[in-house]
Amino acid sequence: MKTPLKLAALTALLLPMAAAQSDIDPNGKATFVTTAEPTFNPWSPNSFVESNLLNELLFPGLTRWDKNLRPSPDLATSWKASNDGMKWTFNLRRGVKWHDGKPFTAQDVAFTFNDIVLNKELGANQSSEWRNSVEKVNVVNPYTVEFVLKKPWASLPTYLGYYSGILPKHKFEGVKDPWKFVEFNKQNPVGTGPFKVVRVSSGASVRLERNDAYWGGKPKLKEIEFKIIPDSNAQLAQLLSGDVDLISVANPETLDRLKSNPNLVVDLQTQNLYYWISLNQEDPRFRDVKVRQALLYALDRPAMIKSVLRGYAQPATGPIAPIQKNFYTNKVSQYPFDPARAKKLLAEAGWKPGPDGVLQKDGKPFVIEMPTAQYQQLLPITLLIQQYWKNIGVKAELKTMDWNSYIQQVVVKRDYQGTVNWWSTPADPDVLPYYASSSAGTGYNIPGYKNPALDRLLEEGRRATSTSARKKVYTEAQELMAKELPYLYLWYPQMIIVKNKRLQGMRGVTQAADFQYAHEWYVTRK
Repeated sequence: MKTPLKLAALTALLLPMAAAQSDIDPNGKATFVTTAEPTFNPWSPNSFVESNLLNELLFPGLTRWDKNLRPSPDLATSWKASNDGMKWTFNLRRGVKWHDGKPFTAQDVAFTFNDIVLNKELGANQSSEWRNSVEKVNVVNPYTVEFVLKKPWASLPTYLGYYSGILPKHKFEGVKDPWKFVEFNKQNPVGTGPFKVVRVSSGASVRLERNDAYWGGKPKLKEIEFKIIPDSNAQLAQLLSGDVDLISVANPETLDRLKSNPNLVVDLQTQNLYYWISLNQEDPRFRDVKVRQALLYALDRPAMIKSVLRGYAQPATGPIAPIQKNFYTNKVSQYPFDPARAKKLLAEAGWKPGPDGVLQKDGKPFVIEMPTAQYQQLLPITLLIQQYWKNIGVKAELKTMDWNSYIQQVVVKRDYQGTVNWWSTPADPDVLPYYASSSAGTGYNIPGYKNPALDRLLEEGRRATSTSARKKVYTEAQELMAKELPYLYLWYPQMIIVKNKRLQGMRGVTQAADFQYAHEWYVTRK
């Protein structure tokens, strides 16, 4: 999700050589897609995968990721932590203007965090994580801010580059509820990014034009349009017709057709992203680790990867993906397909076959209500899980809905028993926001999993500064998560990005990182 989204990549193809200046179309336009009506505010609790990439063009953060996915300067030019790790000082870029011409200053940074993100009453996107770690943001002078922490946070600069855009204080003055500020969030946002919104056609498209005053120089593209196209087949059709320049392909079965098209380029990106099943631990059935382990043993994940993803993934062992070579380990508990072992574990947990073949305990059948979104491959994945679980006596009842309704029910209200989705995270082993007991029921801890031992490890990881110290901590954390299964880990997919050859200048990293350098994109003359 944030994701859906939502976080690390090496392209499978060499980037084309930069075009000569004479080949660049000065009036070039690129067209992308989004799945639903976007919200122009990266902190809105209703802003997810449909809004994330567009918001990267409008609202830069203090940092962004370089080609090696390390934090590099954006609205901040440099930063430094205090000796005890409890304060971080950020020097801000001078001469930056908001889209309406007002100057960007430290007041905007302090407002974004103190008044929006750290305001518990607002429940901003990602807010539980920031509130747990940041006490306040002080204005030192007009171009310097100081993050005062509640506890050390070594990966703060990385997280500041992860969908953490800065908002304009002057636009929100007098606004009581920033989430109901429709004029800004849905119509006329004001950012500091390389592009600005000039037209919103409700339910149809959003048009952006380049910001000639962008601090990084005049963007090479004149215009970017986002078409709102919920259906992946319709997205594909528009890509093939040339009406759309780039999509993320959900169905690998279409790849042969795409690779044979001379106008398209296929990039395979290995990201810091993993698919999972979340089992709501407000339901006492799922607090039993034997039940969680059994439900994972029941799945033939290699077969699912072959069926749904045509092999473009590998089984996951936890939230730290292989691309993080310094920290990833697969020397943890493994769950190969073993339905007999699954049945044995369920029997040990007290579940016995009923007359209809569905397992029962205390006279109640083992039925899991599983809402799913009509988005990419979520529905076929959930259907496969339903069949595998049926074979061990567990009944999954599916309910399909559109993406926005799904987010409201599952992520916002936590009204579900089981569900399938994914996390895309920064390329850093710090996964505390997704697992902290303090985030159960809020934020990104979707299952509501609580484990003080894991909390201590993840906090220790935030205090560690050397690679060796962090590796030791996160190896132990991976071992614990693989055994306990806060989520049922499915796989690490390869993201399939297909774009028109005329669109150039992308760095071939993750989409999130690519969109942080949109001023470099261009299209060649036809």
